[in-house]
Amino acid sequence: MNSSEQARTLSVLIKVATVLALLFIFLVGIKGLGGGFKLLGKDMLEAFFTATSNPFFGLVVGILATTLVQSSSVTTSMIVALVAAPENPLPVANAVPMIMGANIGTTVTNTIVSLAQIGKRGEFKRAFSVATCHDFFNFGAVALLLPLELLTGVLSRSAAAIAGWVAGLGGVTYSSPLKVALKAGVAPLKGMAAMLFEVKVGQATVLIILSAVLIVGSLFMLVKVLRAALETRIEGYIAKALDRSVFGSLAIGIVVTVMVQSSSITTSLLVPLAGAGLVTLRQAFPITLGANIGTTITALLASMAVSGANAQAGITIAMVHLLFNMSGILIIYPWNKIRSLPLRAAEGLAEVATGSRRYAVFYSLGLFYGIPGLLILVQKALTN
Repeated sequence: MNSSEQARTLSVLIKVATVLALLFIFLVGIKGLGGGFKLLGKDMLEAFFTATSNPFFGLVVGILATTLVQSSSVTTSMIVALVAAPENPLPVANAVPMIMGANIGTTVTNTIVSLAQIGKRGEFKRAFSVATCHDFFNFGAVALLLPLELLTGVLSRSAAAIAGWVAGLGGVTYSSPLKVALKAGVAPLKGMAAMLFEVKVGQATVLIILSAVLIVGSLFMLVKVLRAALETRIEGYIAKALDRSVFGSLAIGIVVTVMVQSSSITTSLLVPLAGAGLVTLRQAFPITLGANIGTTITALLASMAVSGANAQAGITIAMVHLLFNMSGILIIYPWNKIRSLPLRAAEGLAEVATGSRRYAVFYSLGLFYGIPGLLILVQKALTN
């Protein structure tokens, strides 16, 4: 190997190491952001979950609870625990809309992450469309399947039948090495927040601010490094790998999400790649759908560990989550005209948001926090 080849190899290795380091910082920021919201919101979740039997407000509760803790896995695992609890505080029928709401709420992270690129028109348009295609797909799946479930009970009946086969297999646990590393990375941020404030609200605020700084800073540098990579053949390799097979892209989304135990992390990773032009909306879409399936595994495995009279109910609601996501994909993705609807909606919204970027902020905060929070306050006021 001559000196020029060695220099190129060294340059590639440095770029790869830089990208990996920036990705880790970015993921620490995502983890810290979720931890901050969890400090603010986790104590309210159980009260939210048991507050209503109205399916519409159950859906809203699922959205808001997930946006507060920034993790559908946390929300769905808690729903499974409540459904399976001996006193049965949450019936399966009430939990189904909440599970669907959790699917919508989990998309908030990558939508917020896309706002970090709001200063650069082209990058933001690509990033925002990739982020919001997940929103539109999940809203579409809920619009199709929630009325069908309320009318026929097809998801809960099918899930109950499957739960009868798998009940008693025993729980399975998986500890992700990346999750352990991210927990260690967030620890200094939590320590700094604890030093500054004793109360949870203050600690949560500091943690959210520090995490946001890490996300924005790492994204800025990551996009810069990835843009430089466009001068090489990396873009072609990525495009070729993603275009080769839809099933391969779905598998990537499933496997990565199971490994990191967070669909938010998987879909958020696509945002800077899209901003840099390495991934297109149509390439990112099946990976996003794979993440939807992968995120169901945590609650499904957790449900197999519960015991008692309502153990099978816990497995049933976890299975509802899996069947809901798989049914949504089977109904929407195979048909080109239907599949194009969430993609066109995402592109249209990105066009509007790029023209007046305050709409992107209003959309992200209003849709996932403002409107659900207001509806729940109204509902509580009416029931008191």
